[in-house]
Amino acid sequence: MAGNQIVINVDIGETRVAIIENGIVAELHIERRGDRSVVGDVYLGKVTRVLPGMNAAFVDLGLDRAAFLHVDDALPDEEFRAAMLGDDDEEPAEVAPVVDAEDNASSEPEIPGDEDIIAPKPEAKAPAKTAHAHPHAHRPQASKDRKPGGGSGGNNGGRPQRDARGQKPIRDVLREGQEIVVQVSKGPISTKGARVTSHVSLPGRYVVYMPTVDHMGVSKRIGNEKERRRLREVIDSLKPEKGGLIVRTLSEGLTKKQLKTDVAYLVHLWADICRKREGARAPALLYSELDVVLRTVRDIFGPEVDKIIIDDKDAHGRLVRFVEQFMPDRKDDVELYTGHEPVFDAYGIEDEIGRALSRKVPLKSGGYLIIDQAEALTAIDVNTGRFVGKRDVEETVTATNMEAVAEIAYQLRLRNLGGLIVLDFIDMDRPQNRDRVDKALAEALKNDKAKTTTVRISELGLVEMTRKRTRESLGRTLFEPCFYCDGTGQTSSRLTVAYEILRQIRREKDDLKGYFIVVNAHPAVVDTLKNEIRQDLDEAQRRYMREIRVQSRPEYHIEQFDLAGS
Repeated sequence: MAGNQIVINVDIGETRVAIIENGIVAELHIERRGDRSVVGDVYLGKVTRVLPGMNAAFVDLGLDRAAFLHVDDALPDEEFRAAMLGDDDEEPAEVAPVVDAEDNASSEPEIPGDEDIIAPKPEAKAPAKTAHAHPHAHRPQASKDRKPGGGSGGNNGGRPQRDARGQKPIRDVLREGQEIVVQVSKGPISTKGARVTSHVSLPGRYVVYMPTVDHMGVSKRIGNEKERRRLREVIDSLKPEKGGLIVRTLSEGLTKKQLKTDVAYLVHLWADICRKREGARAPALLYSELDVVLRTVRDIFGPEVDKIIIDDKDAHGRLVRFVEQFMPDRKDDVELYTGHEPVFDAYGIEDEIGRALSRKVPLKSGGYLIIDQAEALTAIDVNTGRFVGKRDVEETVTATNMEAVAEIAYQLRLRNLGGLIVLDFIDMDRPQNRDRVDKALAEALKNDKAKTTTVRISELGLVEMTRKRTRESLGRTLFEPCFYCDGTGQTSSRLTVAYEILRQIRREKDDLKGYFIVVNAHPAVVDTLKNEIRQDLDEAQRRYMREIRVQSRPEYHIEQFDLAGS
């Protein structure tokens, strides 16, 4: 396995997509029947609770748990209606006919490779036709005589009331029972429901259409300034009547005709969502995102990817038709795998998955990482292990940390770890060595499509960082809490359980009728009672003047036991 490839395994009830970069599995996406990702779906939801204390609301989408909507992500009725209609009392605006066959692109707010496409959150509008504020516009400070959240003396000159942080109160935006169109920006994770926004963004192959935000931009991953200016001029000429556009990274070098096709399709897509909304009752699904196969091809199958290998004939045909709509010259790069061995076995991906789920990750030098994912954060600990270096301790430690940086960046992507992450590097005495590790980490994270932020390494070797998360990590997707230890990762030792039994006998001895006390326990605990602490068991029999009989129960949990009188 070499080069950059996408390997897709379509199996019974489960589809797995592996992104191969330079011969190494960089990302793994899994979608199962009945557990499809809802990220990017557009719903007509109903507000079930408004929470002024959190300046947010819960919205019923018809899913297992209500979705969370913060006031920053909520558009007031009049603004959303204006975004859905060409004018306040007109149907959605028509667009120019599509030039070529249109793609089946659909919505996904979190798009690999284009962190700057998330719809900017507009300021609340002034009356009439005032445009949305630019996302980076400076928010003016309130004058000293203005009351918190509004104007002075009860008249704020037409401006909406806002709190001390510049946020509009949620009760001024939403009310319980209200129906609202929202898009899922973050899927349900663990016990939390989905997070939603009314700032819808619809990505196509080359552009992202944001019908509720008047903003034009170009992906910051396009580094050529001349090309950025050209693309900006092109999309300015294609700007729809309502909303804004952002050019995706894959648009580099494209013609105006190619971009026009994408824009026209997305505007029609939004018009279709608006029409569905008119006849729907909440909760209702208005638009469903593509499945993991087509979504991956739409967002990742660029010129840097050599080919796609897929092992299902029907899915291969569907994929070829999809690729023909965007890139007819690349349809031959979609290959049907016909080998007898499972495709993930043939490409060594199953072994990589096993490595990705291991708590201990070895480094080539002999050092290793320990990765622990907790509820609130993920901790990654760097250890020298067998690596002893050649000259001095500082050199050995720095070399291990530098090697760990590359592996940490790789593991973050492969495991899809998100949220708060703490990296515990080995302590380095020299500031210049800490700077080297800092710079190496920043460089390694540049290739990560998810947004990351890091805090400078401390004298103790700690780095606090965050990584944007919109779906469950690979470990949480493939694992569930251990039924035996109840997710704690450990159980009481057999010696601990044996002594707990002796204490329980003391508590219950007077209520146990008969001459004998019968103890039913796990075989390992019974063996401990009969051998390791036999002397203590005999002492209990003398003290309580009762014979204690222990019986093995192989079906018992090691911490489980019960007492009976006989």
